[in-house]
Amino acid sequence: MITEALLAYAHIMAFLMLATFMTSETALCRQDWINPAVVRRLVWVNLLTLVSGALVLATGLARIAWGVKGSAWYWGQPLLHAKITLLVMMLGLALLARRRYLRWRQTLDTQGSLPAESDLRGTRRLVMWAAHLMVLVPLLAVFLARGVGTR
Repeated sequence: MITEALLAYAHIMAFLMLATFMTSETALCRQDWINPAVVRRLVWVNLLTLVSGALVLATGLARIAWGVKGSAWYWGQPLLHAKITLLVMMLGLALLARRRYLRWRQTLDTQGSLPAESDLRGTRRLVMWAAHLMVLVPLLAVFLARGVGTR
């Protein structure tokens, strides 16, 4: 039982880290706040978002492998597959944002210019989509944990 509790704790903490860094990224990606330091910070915050997402996936897989319910039960649940799909979609959007942040930093380093307002809005939209998808993951997790929609 202690193993199950520690696995759940690790998974929840990784998810909270992901939520924190995605929120920070969303807040920083605004025309009102953009400056050279923010462009550089966005690259690092986004990296932390991606690392947190990888930790969510890793701790989730650990729960599947070593949790009380067992991997056969988990892999047979459509809600688990929905959660993983949402996480992969979120991380895909974060990777698209990363490419933009790296391009912004390169432009800043070579030309000294900040991203255009339209680039900021488009990238913020990507991050916001990921954040909105994230809201569904704990809902599916609660349903899965309580047996709603399970087989």
